[in-house]
This record gives sequence, C-alpha cells and structure tokens, in this order.
Amino acid sequence: MHTRRKFIREMSLSALGLYTVNNWPATASPFSVVNNEGPVLKVALMGLGGYATRVAEAMQQCKRAKITGLVSGTPEKLKSWGEKYAVPEKNRYNYENADAIKNNPDIDAVYVITPNALHHDLVIRMAGAGKHVICEKPMGLNAREGKEMVAACKKAGKKLLVGYRMHFEPATLEVIRMRNAGEFGTLRFFQGLCGFRIGDPTQWRLNKALAGGGALMDIGIYALNGARYMVGEEPVWVTAQETKTDPVKFKEGVDETITFQLGFPGGIMASCLSTYNMNNLDRFFLDGDNGFAELQPAAGYGPVKGRTHKGPLQVQATLPQQTIQMDAMAAILLDGTDPVVPVDGEEAVRDLVIIDAIYQAAKTGEKIKLG
Repeated sequence: MHTRRKFIREMSLSALGLYTVNNWPATASPFSVVNNEGPVLKVALMGLGGYATRVAEAMQQCKRAKITGLVSGTPEKLKSWGEKYAVPEKNRYNYENADAIKNNPDIDAVYVITPNALHHDLVIRMAGAGKHVICEKPMGLNAREGKEMVAACKKAGKKLLVGYRMHFEPATLEVIRMRNAGEFGTLRFFQGLCGFRIGDPTQWRLNKALAGGGALMDIGIYALNGARYMVGEEPVWVTAQETKTDPVKFKEGVDETITFQLGFPGGIMASCLSTYNMNNLDRFFLDGDNGFAELQPAAGYGPVKGRTHKGPLQVQATLPQQTIQMDAMAAILLDGTDPVVPVDGEEAVRDLVIIDAIYQAAKTGEKIKLG
C-alpha cells in the first residue's frame, strides 16, 4: 500500500523513475468532450488534499472543464473521490503507476496539487506522459527548478499553466483595466499585505524539505505576484528583512515574517509583507497621481472587494475563483486564448527568480538587482 503520507515522508522523488503501467486500447473517451460553450477540458487531479477538495467542488460548476482522472497515494481517497465525482477505476492512479495516464484518452491535462517539493518531478513526468500540466504555485522550490519544468514541457510539446486564480478574478481585472486606461495617472506606490497565523506545527507547510521555505512560498507569493500585475511592470531590484519570534515553530529555513521592497523601472516602489504570525492581512493598495485602488480582501478565496477614487468597485465574481480559473484555463489549452495576465510557466519563473532574490536579500542585507 502506498499512502500519500508515506510517499511524502519518504521524499522519494529521486526514485520515481520506473513504474508499472496499466495499458488499455487508446479508444475514444466516453466522457462528454463538447458542450454549448465549446470543447471540454478533461482533467486529472493529482494530490487529493485540502485545496484539491476546493478545486474539485468548484469544478462542478465549470462549463469547460471536467474531472476525469484522479491521482493519490491513498487508496481510500481514490475510492471515495472516484465515487463522488464519477471517475471510473481505470482513471484512478497512484504515484507509482501515474505514467499510465499516457495511454488514457479520457485525460487532457493533469493538475498537480501536491506539496511544493513534489511539483518539479511530477510536472516533468506528466508532460513526459503526453499531457498538458497545470501546477499549483509556487511552481517550484526555486528558479532553477522552474526553468527545468518549463524546458521539459516545451520539449514534450505540452503547455504548462500555473494556478494563479487571481489572474482571472473580476475585481482584480477591473483594477488592471483602469490602470491600463490611465485612470490612476502616473503610478507611485503599491502595498501588498498577506498573512495569517498558521496552526498545526507539524504540517508540511512548516517543513522546509516539502515547502521550500515558509510564509513567503505560501502566502507571500500573492503579494509578490500582485505587485507585478497591479503595477504592470517587472521589478529591477529587491531588498528584504526577516523577523522570527518563534524559532521552535519556524525552524531554520522556514520564514515566519518577511517584509520586502521592490523597485520598478518607472520609479514605482512596492512595499510588501508576508507572514505566518499575523491575521487580518489581505490587502493591496495601488496609488497614482490621479487616483487609487484598494482591494481588501485581495487574494483570499473570495469574494474580493475593492474601491477606487471613484467609489466602490461594482464588479464582483458570482462563481468560485477556481471555477472561473478552470474554465479560463480550458479556453487557453483548447482554444489558444491569451489571458489578460499570463498564467504560464514563464510567469511562474519570474516569481521564483524574485523569491530567490528576496531570500538572498533577507540573508545578506544587500540590495539585489534583478534582470
């Protein structure tokens, strides 16, 4: 029996090379592949944890995406999820035989929703199995991993998307539209605050080997990515400071609180906070000569709310963010559409390059140049 917990504990990524393969004829898929909105993206969820539960529930409202496969190291989950979402046994896999997805016409893409340290190898494996890949963020543990993932997907001729759900969020996109229309005038400043008090000290998010860090990798990436899409430029330098009040809970290499500053070529400054030790932090603020925009909450599961110098934002999502995300990703993969804000692997690599620089700046106290 191969449980997901055992798989994670053993960290046997380097050993994931040869697997038993279940073969069956590559016949036409029995799943519905078209509806009134267009072709349907057939998705296998890999890693059936808490966030995958949220994604699966949201996908029940999708018009362009359907759960047709499952991958888990826990047989009980494969059974219960398979029954709940009508996924037949032949479309259920564990981490040892997941490469058999290659022969399955019922699956177009695999959504990797595992602890961060597993993303790199699993994305490369699934692309090698001939499937498009959607990966949760952060895409990898560092920029080197991210670049390898992008290169592997390109070599396989498969697309790599990343779960940047906020890139499709209506209120966020309205602020970006206003910025592009010049309604804020010359931009001067951005502030991004993201944090919460984390609970269970034994969870994988507080294990450097699995998470790759601490709050910055989990919640701070929203402030970082938000600074980029709200400002609309790529930063050219970064400074950072780390504070740790509980070295027992937040062990070496697991950041509790990091403040970081970004400088943009247009002269805009961004000041951001990432923490696992403070609640009530979910706010973006963009300031310009002629106006401002504030989103609060800005990166939570919703609903995102906001206001500008013109008053409250009237745009608000009527569907879960993950529903909107998966339908939009189906359009990207099946129709070749371009999102307003990119969600591809290259976009994720840009975040990882900056995350590497933030950790370096926090450690050295130096101002790190980017690009």
